Amino acid sequence: MTPPLGLLLDVDGPVAAPATRTVAPALLADLAALLDAGIPVVLNTGRSIDFVREHVLGPLVAGGLPDRARLHAVCEKGGAWTTARPTGVDDAGLDLSLRVPEACSSLLAELAGSYRDALFVDGTKQVMATVEARSDVPPAHYRERQRAFDAELLAGLTAAGLGVQLGEERVPDDAGRTPWRIDPSVIATDVEASVSGKALGARRALELLADDGPLPTAWHTVGDSRSDYAMADQLHELGHAVTHVDVAPLPPLRDRPYPVVTVPGLADADAGAAHLRSVLAGLPR
Repeated sequence: MTPPLGLLLDVDGPVAAPATRTVAPALLADLAALLDAGIPVVLNTGRSIDFVREHVLGPLVAGGLPDRARLHAVCEKGGAWTTARPTGVDDAGLDLSLRVPEACSSLLAELAGSYRDALFVDGTKQVMATVEARSDVPPAHYRERQRAFDAELLAGLTAAGLGVQLGEERVPDDAGRTPWRIDPSVIATDVEASVSGKALGARRALELLADDGPLPTAWHTVGDSRSDYAMADQLHELGHAVTHVDVAPLPPLRDRPYPVVTVPGLADADAGAAHLRSVLAGLPR
C-alpha cells in the first residue's frame, strides 16, 4: 500500500530540544504511532548515528517497533545512514568519499582546547568533524566564542592547503577548488564536504525508502533552520509533492514553489511535537 505521507525530519529543533538535546517521551510515542499507521519516517540530520541511536532510534526499538515500520536515519548531512528494525538498529553505512581529511579533524580538536569554556568536540562523528556548544553556557557567550573559533579554524585549514568555504568567504586550494565547508549553526560548527547537506540527505532518504516499499505520495519536511529548506527544495525538484514545516522562532521563507507552514505560537521541539500530533490526528481511523 502506498503511504499517503512521508516525514523527513531534522533532529535538533523539531525532535530534540536545542537547549537540552533531549527528546520528549510524548514525541517518541507519537512517532511510534505514526510508524504503526504506516507513515515512513526518515531523520535527516547533521547528528551522528550514535546520537540518533541513543535519543530516537534506540528508544523506539525498545518500545516495540511494528513489523511494518519504515524508519531510517540519514546522518552527518548525508555521509552516514542506518535503518531501525524491530530487532535493532543496523550498522551504519558510510560514504567515505565525504570524510574530512585527518588534518582537519586534528586541527579542530587542537583548537577546541582553547575554547573549552564554550564548546567541545563531538567524538561520535565518522565523516564530518564537529564542535558542539556546551549546554551549560549562555547562547550569547557561545555565539561570541564560536565566531572566534570559526575564524581560527578557517585560517588553520587554509594554511594546511585545504580549499574551504565559510559563509560567503571562499579560499580555494592550489587547484582552485573548495571541496570543504565550515558550517556554523546555533549549537555547533561542522566541517564537511561541500557536496554534503540536507539535499543529499533527502536523496539518500528516497533511496532507503525505495528499498523497503513504495514511496509516499506526499511529503512533510520539518526543520528549524534555513538550510533545512534544502530538503523540500530537493524533493520538489525531483517531482514530489512537499510541504515544508518551519519550526524556527523566526519568520518563515515565503518565496518557495511549495507550501510553507508554521505552528503558530510554538517553536523548535514544541512545534515539531504539535505538528506530529496534528498529522497523527488527521490519519484515517
